[in-house]
Amino acid sequence: MAASQRPPDGARKMFKHDQSPLLQSSRHLSRRLHRRPAGAAKPASGQGHVVSPKASGRPQHSHLRRAENAGPSAAILELLAAEARIGELESALAEARMAAFTDTLTGALNRRGFADAYQRELARSRRNGSQLAIALIDLDDFKRLNDSLGHQVGDEALVHLVKGLRAALRPSDILCRFGGEEFVVLLPETALPEAVAAISRFQRQFAARALPDRDIVVTFSAGVVVNESAESVEDAILRADAATYAAKRAGKNCVVSG
Repeated sequence: MAASQRPPDGARKMFKHDQSPLLQSSRHLSRRLHRRPAGAAKPASGQGHVVSPKASGRPQHSHLRRAENAGPSAAILELLAAEARIGELESALAEARMAAFTDTLTGALNRRGFADAYQRELARSRRNGSQLAIALIDLDDFKRLNDSLGHQVGDEALVHLVKGLRAALRPSDILCRFGGEEFVVLLPETALPEAVAAISRFQRQFAARALPDRDIVVTFSAGVVVNESAESVEDAILRADAATYAAKRAGKNCVVSG
C-alpha cells in the first residue's frame, strides 16, 4: 500500500484486532488443505515433487546399487594387489640378499655371509653362556689337482666337499667358503673335544669316498678352536689357521685343535 493510501493509525489498529480471527482461521484452513498424508516423501529443496520408487511401483535401478558397492570392493582389491606386490618385493629382496651372501659355485655362505653369521652366533653364545667352535678346513694338494686335472675337476672337488659336509653337519651348524679351497664351519653350543670329534669323523668319511664318476680321492686338513671371551673373529680365525697348518705339517688328512 502506498503511503498516500495507508489508513490512519486508528484504522490500522481496528483492522489488526478486528480481522485477526479471520486471518488465523484462513491460515489454519490453508495448513489443513496442504497437509501431506503420513509417509509421503518430502521433496528435496529446489527439485520439485519427488515420487518414491516404492509408492510409484517402479523398481530401483540395479546399477545404482552396484555403484554403491563398487567403492568398497575396488578398495579391497587395490589393497590386496598392494599386499601381493609388497610380498613380491620382499621375496626379491630376500633372494638378492641371499645371493650377496652365498658362494655361487658351492652354495655355501661366502666370506660376507660368514661375517654376518659369525656375529649372530657369537652374540647368541655370549648371551647363553655357551661355547662356539670354529673349524677351518683346507683341501690337501688342491693346486696340484687343478694343475694336473683342470679347474673343472677342482670345482667338482669343492662341490663334493660341501655336499659331504652338509650331510654330516647338524642343522644348526653353519658352513662358509672362506676363500679358494678353504672352508669354515661354525658349530654353536659345542665344546672343543666335541668339535674335534665331529670334524675328525667327517674327515675319515670324506677320505673314503671318491669324487662322483671319477676314481679320485681328495682329503683335507683341519684346525679346530673354540672362540674365547672378548676374542675378535680375526684372532679366532688366525688360531684355527695355525692349527690347520700344523695338520698339514703332520702329514695332511688329519685334524688338529688349537
